[in-house]
Amino acid sequence: MYSIYMDLAEKINILAFAAKYDASCASSGSEGRASGSGTGGLGYRMPAGICHSWTGDGRCVSLLKVLFSNVCRYDCAYCVNRASNDIPRTAFTVDELVNLTIEFYRRNYIEGLFLSSGIFADPDIVMEQLIKTAKKLRTEAGYGGYIHMKIIPGTGDAYIKEAGLWADRLSANIELPTDKSLRHLAPQKSGKVILGAMNDVNSTSLQYAEDRRRIRATPSFAPSGQSTQLIVGASEEDDRQIIHLSGALYKKYNLKRVYYSAFMPLETKGRGLSKDSRLPDISGPPLVREHRLYQADWLLRFYHFSSEEILSPENPFLDSQIDPKTAWALHHLDRFPIEIHSADYEALLRIPGVGATSARRIIEQRRSRSLTFEGLKRLGVVIKRARYFMTLSGSFLDRPDDPKRIRRLIADTDGAGLQLPLFDF
Repeated sequence: MYSIYMDLAEKINILAFAAKYDASCASSGSEGRASGSGTGGLGYRMPAGICHSWTGDGRCVSLLKVLFSNVCRYDCAYCVNRASNDIPRTAFTVDELVNLTIEFYRRNYIEGLFLSSGIFADPDIVMEQLIKTAKKLRTEAGYGGYIHMKIIPGTGDAYIKEAGLWADRLSANIELPTDKSLRHLAPQKSGKVILGAMNDVNSTSLQYAEDRRRIRATPSFAPSGQSTQLIVGASEEDDRQIIHLSGALYKKYNLKRVYYSAFMPLETKGRGLSKDSRLPDISGPPLVREHRLYQADWLLRFYHFSSEEILSPENPFLDSQIDPKTAWALHHLDRFPIEIHSADYEALLRIPGVGATSARRIIEQRRSRSLTFEGLKRLGVVIKRARYFMTLSGSFLDRPDDPKRIRRLIADTDGAGLQLPLFDF
């Protein structure tokens, strides 16, 4: 059932639900553009289609997250919008989505827009509608807020170049870790085409950056970079394959972020959705696994670990009970303890419980004063984990003598891991 002649509220509900499974919509890295002032206040109910996301410095922001259209030619097994699902179908017009964004922004409901769509036509046609929306927001509505736009794989170079002139961030979702899984669960998609889109975004971004060094008037191209999403648990790949792929994507395409989305079995009853035999039969999304992958990803991006260090062929899955840096340390106890007063920044980063921020604070503080264990707490060190892997002027809190004992004690405080921060570990 398809109709564009729906009440706008009904469209919002349908197209917000259609967008809810895409995780790659954070606004980290954007410095923003000249934006109008929003009004509004405390206590409003969050309208449909608004998601909370987080910037690189930890701030919580709100994004309007809806699809332009949930009509899709593709029949990806894991997607609620797949062609074989008998669900209500609709689409915004460009003017509707522009007006909706401006109205929500003025009411202080949102700080940005996440702009994506089902593949309702050839990639260039879909991409053209997304670009028209972003361009009209910028040039006619005077919108200066954050825009994250999806690149439709297979679209031409000219559309990618224009998209980056109006959007702060671009993304092309790779979805699954291997071509084998794509062929099995998303047969109309091609890993080669998706990576080609990433490469086009990266090469265009590098070219604009080079031009700006020579000509100041050169416009910015997707200043917040590009990201992608990997679905976790819908296919058979282990964590090692996923982290190895992420490490390669960061190196080759200068990705700002890889998002991990735990596969969520679709609730089919009463929704017109059909179960797909190609998908695993699980009761709920693997949230602990998703959480550990984000922590491992943090090691790749900010702690200078390589993907080969984090997991091995003998241990291809992340430990569900302890964070990946602690797991690495327990496999390399010969490198510990590390003396806090003399270790360089790279060595400090390897201590479980010492984050990038606390490592910098340690180096700054020890230039002028001696450190204490209580002082390390104030600098942000998580002593519950760090105590087994460090010394302070030769003094121990606990010795790294028995990895099974240490693991048991840390795992007891860590539990399933969902309550731990993603940052300092």
